[in-house]
Amino acid sequence: MKLLRTLLLLSVVAGAGAAALAAEPKKVIVCTVTTGFRHSSIPFAEKTLQKLADESKAFTIVDWVQQPKANVPNAPSKPGELKADADEKAKTKYAADLAKYETAQKDWEATGKTKAAEAKTAFDAEMKTQMAKLGPDKLAKVDGVIFANTTGDLPLPDKDGFIKWIEAGHAFMAMHSGSDTFHGFKPYIEMLGGEFETHKAQVPVDLIVADAQNPAAKGLPSPWDLAQEEMYLVKNHDAAKVHRILYLKHHPNEPQTAGYFGVSWSKMAGQGKVFYTSLGHREDLWSDDPNLKDRKNSVETARKYQQHVLGGIKWALGLEQGSAEPQPEKP
Repeated sequence: MKLLRTLLLLSVVAGAGAAALAAEPKKVIVCTVTTGFRHSSIPFAEKTLQKLADESKAFTIVDWVQQPKANVPNAPSKPGELKADADEKAKTKYAADLAKYETAQKDWEATGKTKAAEAKTAFDAEMKTQMAKLGPDKLAKVDGVIFANTTGDLPLPDKDGFIKWIEAGHAFMAMHSGSDTFHGFKPYIEMLGGEFETHKAQVPVDLIVADAQNPAAKGLPSPWDLAQEEMYLVKNHDAAKVHRILYLKHHPNEPQTAGYFGVSWSKMAGQGKVFYTSLGHREDLWSDDPNLKDRKNSVETARKYQQHVLGGIKWALGLEQGSAEPQPEKP
């Protein structure tokens, strides 16, 4: 009898251990590095992603790939040519600006160039250290990677290896300018399912929910109205090859121009799951701080955006079910 009780106890303990292991949060690396335009919303994105990880317990951010802190100064800029019809006030200002430039240029030639070169060396060294966190050895230990408002050609240690890592069954999630990244690297654009082309002025938005059951759309009304956002026009994007989550029925800045304009989608890349949303330019979408300066989108809208992002992350990490199959009907 004692032996039976002991065996039962060991079985319960083992079962509890297995359950705890199964419930262990997914491991994620977040990258917010930019080599192009840098959004002021990035610090808010970082804070919100950490909050979503802490509150949901669904994933843990095991590392951050962040912008080097070294500041690389630029050479002074010479004032533009004075207009032929300039008045005396303009001439006086131009003379003062030119004098400032000439002084700055002398300083640049004397010490500025050297300091800039030293700062660039420090910046490049730190960038290499940061991007090494997305090297093959580090990726082998995580479940997914988030590109939050990245831009430009990031110096990944192994770009092709990164795509293969996703295709092998890992998660990739990107927000906003994640599509304004690696423009010259076709495998990345094909993996993501679209590429930033341009944008116009920020506008109110009436988003259509294509799949209300998708984890990234649960609880969202359709249309989902945003007070203001910078809406991307994307290229190399085929609605028939992605699972649509959010889209517009018209050009964001030309409501009279009907059509399909993709905003958020999911897809498979090999065995890996990919989630993308072009939303996330504005600080008041990422942040639900009611005291945020110049807030246009409500706190409720910001919380809906956070749920949109969290749902996409959970789906890509395999924590919630949702389709990645392209919808047969036309948008």
